[in-house]
Amino acid sequence: MKQIGLLYFRDIKNIVSNWVATIIILGLVFLPSLYAWFNIKASWDPYSQTGGLTVAVTNNDKGTILRGTPINIGNEVIASLKENHKIGWTFVNEQEAMRGVLHGDYYASIVIPADFSAKIGTVLTDNPQKAELVYSVNEKINAIAPKITAKGASGIVDEISRNFIKTANGTIFRIFNEIGLELEVQRPMIEKMRNLIFKMEAMFPTINQTVNIALEDINKANGIVRKAQTNLPIVAELTQDGMDVTQKFKKLLDRTTEALDALSPTIKQDLFLLQQTAMAMEQLTDILQDTKIEPAVVKAALNQASRRLSTGIAVTEHIIALFDRLDNLAGGNRLSIFTGKLKQIRNHLQQQLATVNTITSAIDQGEKPAAQLINHLDQLSRKTSVILDDILQRYDSEIQSRILQAVENTKKATQRAYAVLVEANKSIPDVQRLLHDAAQGLTIGNQELSAIQKNLPAIEARIKGLADWIRTMEKEGTLDQLINLLINNAKKTSEFFAEPVVLKENKLFPIPNYGSAMSPFFTTLSLWVGALLLVSLLTVEVHHHDANYKSYQIYFGRYLTFMTLAVLQSLMVTLGDIFLLGTYVVDKLWFVLFGMLLSSVFMLIVYTLVSVFGNVGKAMAIVLLVLQLAGSGGTFPIQVTPPFFQAIHPYLPFTYAISMMREAVGGILWDIIGKDLLMMAVYVAIALVIGVALKDFLNRSSARFVEKAKESKLIH
Repeated sequence: MKQIGLLYFRDIKNIVSNWVATIIILGLVFLPSLYAWFNIKASWDPYSQTGGLTVAVTNNDKGTILRGTPINIGNEVIASLKENHKIGWTFVNEQEAMRGVLHGDYYASIVIPADFSAKIGTVLTDNPQKAELVYSVNEKINAIAPKITAKGASGIVDEISRNFIKTANGTIFRIFNEIGLELEVQRPMIEKMRNLIFKMEAMFPTINQTVNIALEDINKANGIVRKAQTNLPIVAELTQDGMDVTQKFKKLLDRTTEALDALSPTIKQDLFLLQQTAMAMEQLTDILQDTKIEPAVVKAALNQASRRLSTGIAVTEHIIALFDRLDNLAGGNRLSIFTGKLKQIRNHLQQQLATVNTITSAIDQGEKPAAQLINHLDQLSRKTSVILDDILQRYDSEIQSRILQAVENTKKATQRAYAVLVEANKSIPDVQRLLHDAAQGLTIGNQELSAIQKNLPAIEARIKGLADWIRTMEKEGTLDQLINLLINNAKKTSEFFAEPVVLKENKLFPIPNYGSAMSPFFTTLSLWVGALLLVSLLTVEVHHHDANYKSYQIYFGRYLTFMTLAVLQSLMVTLGDIFLLGTYVVDKLWFVLFGMLLSSVFMLIVYTLVSVFGNVGKAMAIVLLVLQLAGSGGTFPIQVTPPFFQAIHPYLPFTYAISMMREAVGGILWDIIGKDLLMMAVYVAIALVIGVALKDFLNRSSARFVEKAKESKLIH
């Protein structure tokens, strides 16, 4: 130990006493800091500067007329982009856009075709067509820029779709709301008609009894006639009121039919949207199975798939609820078979959403998604597509007709009731005349009373039929249920269907900028580079001939010198990161201490390689650096690198060194630090075994090789 200490302090004395050596050493201590600082500062916050990425935009949309209203969605897109400064939107003609993309003046171009608005307007026809945006990109200019511009283009599509759904649904729900409000206003009249009909039904036994008594006892005819004359105006009033209310109710049903006609294309469009979601899931499985696709594209595809599935589930729930209400209103369970199929679709979508979330979670944790999950997602997507194809094929011929048939049956029943009331109203003058004649003279006797008795049962049967029809209607669905189905807040409902799911982000370890997030990698890299600089300019051998040093004494004594300089390099880098650049670090003290530890370990590894293998050791240290740049997961997740780098990833010092520095930057979890420290101890043990136990043997074995290399006069 004494010899080791003497050797170390002699090196320190030589450095301090020789001003040239001092200057060189200070330069070696300072140089690695520049490597880290420049790289961290250059990548500080690149995504806030995307406004400089120029994207050409051309609007050729000629607009269209939709139900008498001129629309031009292309102009609306241009207006919204002029307010969006996240990307450098540049508005030029189509020829200039294509020339600029080809020559690198623009990173990409977006062309809005002339028929853009016209195709969107086809949603109200029997043959809806999808509108297209033509997106062209020059990927040879830069590797990252196309990903950013593609996100901007997809954002335009999402915004157009969201606004379209919001507007279309808003119109439909506003019509429903108006019908519901009209029914609400007419509720007292409808209920009065119902009560009057039931009252008429209850009165007929009394009338019949009166006529029978008159036939039995002609002497009581006057009383019976007066009573009949008193009640008959009520019957006439009830009949007239019933006719008026029935006519109003028929008009309301006509408006309900119009509303359902307007709703039917929207339901069909929602089914088309669900079918597109199923197709998108099939495309997602192709992306997941393609190992060549960029990880950012996979992650974006998974996030978009999650949003689509969530929207699809909400849309399916809405259609199921609507079909259930229509079944309750019309009776007969006419739509139950399709409701069952929609529930199957909902279950498939929920399972797909759970599978997508599982795959996303696996990717976030650095794992490769299981092929079983991808196959399960693909099977669910195909089952969903099959069911949706069946529903869409049967929609026009069965579903729509059954919805309208339910309302048509109600209208026919109302027409029959009106006909009954008309006939009843026609019969009332006959009754009045009979009673009047009876009042003038009872001589008519049994003949006239028999005529009255003959007409009353027909009237009674008609009123009773109308009352029975009302009871049947109330069993199938009450007036309150119909009003509740139609009355809603049209604005809020349309806004909900435009964006039914909102992503709530929860950052567990928030880091405010990209430069701070990259500081663990660049700091770790600079420490290794610093160790390479030291062994490149400083010798690992001892040239003091006045002392008889043993191999292990030279090894440890000279290493202490290199370690001291490496620790100084680490202090310069880590303190500069924090106080000069202002890098975000949660645990600043541990960041500095971890840097000192890593520089000591790196220095030991590099020093041992050079001490044992000479110049070949320097080459080995450089090769190890190159492998660690790609295999440590410092920039891209290791899961997206080739299999070779994934295989060597667990055995590289950078893997655990970067992990330690990331913990200090984002917030320490000590179980992770414990594992990283254990691996650092393993690397130290391996280096010491090579440096202490094998140094003499390897030096003697390679002596002849080194001498031969020196004979070339090119290698020292």
